[in-house]
Amino acid sequence: MDKMVVMGNGPLNGTVAASGAKNAALPLLFSTLLAEGEHVFSNVPKLKDIESTSALLESLGCTTRWDGDKFIVKVSKIDSYEASYDLVRKMRASFLCMGPLLAKYGEAVVSQPGGCAIGSRPIDLHLDGFKALGAEITQKEGYVHAQAKRLKGGNFLFETVTVGGTENVMMAATLAEGRTVLENAAKEPEIVDLADYLIKMGAKITGHGTSVITIDGVEKLKPAAHSVMPDRIEAGTLLIAGAITKGEVTVTKCIPAHLEQLIAKMRESGFKIDTTKDTMTVHKTNSWEAVDITTAPHPLFATDLQAQYMALMTVAEGRCVITETVFENRFMHVQELIRLGADITPKTRVAVVRGKPGQLTGAPVMATDLRASASLVLAGMVASGETVVNRIYHLDRGYEKLEDKLSSLGAKIRRIE
Repeated sequence: MDKMVVMGNGPLNGTVAASGAKNAALPLLFSTLLAEGEHVFSNVPKLKDIESTSALLESLGCTTRWDGDKFIVKVSKIDSYEASYDLVRKMRASFLCMGPLLAKYGEAVVSQPGGCAIGSRPIDLHLDGFKALGAEITQKEGYVHAQAKRLKGGNFLFETVTVGGTENVMMAATLAEGRTVLENAAKEPEIVDLADYLIKMGAKITGHGTSVITIDGVEKLKPAAHSVMPDRIEAGTLLIAGAITKGEVTVTKCIPAHLEQLIAKMRESGFKIDTTKDTMTVHKTNSWEAVDITTAPHPLFATDLQAQYMALMTVAEGRCVITETVFENRFMHVQELIRLGADITPKTRVAVVRGKPGQLTGAPVMATDLRASASLVLAGMVASGETVVNRIYHLDRGYEKLEDKLSSLGAKIRRIE
């Protein structure tokens, strides 16, 4: 397995562009199952999760290819309605094929999903949403079987906010007969990006980006072209990289409006951050104060930035409390940060971080999930000596050539086999 070797090397400086958003690209690619023909996407990041999605789509009878910087999915008549365990276990988002398959072909057989072990993330809300649209659901031998001659529009209230559940049921409802109203829907920008593409395909959707989404089903959708939104989590990670190293970094090809909570907390901590419509610049700051955060669904502080923010707080002045409300097992990076010298007391959902500038020292650490791996790279850049981050295949699932981007800013970082 590849490892990342990181050396403390002083401030990062320069300009770096964010890639397309993984969490937007995956549902977009699965939405192609709703319409036969060629779907053309730009700004698709080259990631392990994109490879996994391609493999799953091809197992169903689609073809995928890169054409320069365009990613093309050609959907012909589907050969199979089954997403196997070997493919789905690698990536939780694979379950997003169920809604389109069920809506378009009236049948789907999908393995229970895998992915990062950051929490239980049950699929019950997905299935309850499908049932509300008239689907029959059975589960046996680790697979979920869904059937419906044609889905019927209906009202569905999500018991808790779920991004994947909102995406899956919204896609299914585009071809249902009649009107569907989803209440307590997720409001993440990735939901809006997916809805925008579905509308380009001919879907009738309103309210995306709010807690109530209305979908009027249509008879048929057609392929279209779309540019994937910028990755707000990668952009936030790069902004923190500049901040934690006391550098000056401008992140381009991003949407600062998607990161209002992170920017507000960093400004409260003492950082000067300038923004335009599509850039963010963090200016050199020699010291910063510890500031509490609580993660919550968008538009509040993103759980996917919690680990990176914690790394920033380990070298802040003072103590802060980080509260994780989205996933129950998302502090696995804490013990690895402690190995680097961080002073953190974790509980199940709360961690107390006692920041102190210069307290981190290099050590071998283990990446436990996607965002945890990013936090360890950030910490390694300000730890004295050498930090070796093991199991960085997690990093490759969600960051496109992160080491190259950081190196272009002056980081001393390299990948080894």
